[in-house]
Amino acid sequence: MPKMKTHSSAKKRFKITGSGKVKRFQANTSHRLRNRDKNTKLRLRGATVVSEADTARVKRMLCK
Repeated sequence: MPKMKTHSSAKKRFKITGSGKVKRFQANTSHRLRNRDKNTKLRLRGATVVSEADTARVKRMLCK
């Protein structure tokens, strides 16, 4: 049985925290930002945790 390969786009988008949660960056931050409110852009700035429903799928893509 060959080794599992990591999903290339997933390794660029997700990180595993020390406690085992999956961290991701917010969407809607790349372009057309002049139409958004300042507080909306501020809220989208940081990273957040992937939902529990999707965590298993992301970890499988990362071979973790």
